[in-house]
Amino acid sequence: MSEQRDLARRLLTTHGRTFAADAAITLRDEPAPLWQLLVLSLLLSTRISSDIAVATARELFSRGWRTPEHLRESTWQERVDALGRGGYRRYDESTATRLDDAAALLLDRWKGDLRRLRDEAEGDPGRIAELLQTFDDIGPTGANIFLREAQQVWPTVRPFADELVLKGARAARLPQDAEALARLVDDEDVTGLASALVRVARDPNLLHDAGS
Repeated sequence: MSEQRDLARRLLTTHGRTFAADAAITLRDEPAPLWQLLVLSLLLSTRISSDIAVATARELFSRGWRTPEHLRESTWQERVDALGRGGYRRYDESTATRLDDAAALLLDRWKGDLRRLRDEAEGDPGRIAELLQTFDDIGPTGANIFLREAQQVWPTVRPFADELVLKGARAARLPQDAEALARLVDDEDVTGLASALVRVARDPNLLHDAGS
C-alpha cells in the first residue's frame, strides 16, 4: 500500500493537473465555473484531441462567454470563428449551435445554475449523469468527464472514477476501485489523481515520468 501511495503522489506531481485548470477554469461550486466545466465537457466529448478541446475552451472563455447568459449574447458566426481559432474546425458549425442550445436549456430548466440540476438529482451521480445527458452532445462520456472534474467541488459524487480512470489505474497497477484509489491520496487530490490516470490511460508511457 505504501508503494501505491508513493506512486499516486508521483502521478499527482507529474500529471495531476485537472483538465478544468488547463482550460483556465477556477472551479468552484458556483454557477459560472460549473457552466464553464459543462462547456469543456461538451468539447472533450467529441472525437478530437483533449489539447484542442482545452485550447478551444480557453478561446471561448477569453471572449467573455463564461456564463450561459453571455454565451447567448454571441452570434452563431462569432462562435464558429472562436471555435476555429481554438482548432475545433471539424465540428465548429454544429458545435456553435449546440453551445447555444446548451445555454438555453440550462437557463430555461435550471435558471443557469447546475447546482439546481445536482439538487434535482439529490446528489446521486447516476441521476446527475442522466440529467447531464439532456444536453445535446453530452453523452455518457461527457457526463463522466463532468463528474470526474466536478467531484472536486461536489463531495456527494466523490470519489468518482469512470472506466477511463480505471483503465489508467490498471496500467499503473493501482486499485481498480474508486474508493480504494481515493484512499491513496488526500480528499482534495482525488480529482487530480483521476486526471493523472486518464492521461496514463491514453499514454501509458507517461508512467516513466512518474518513476514507475
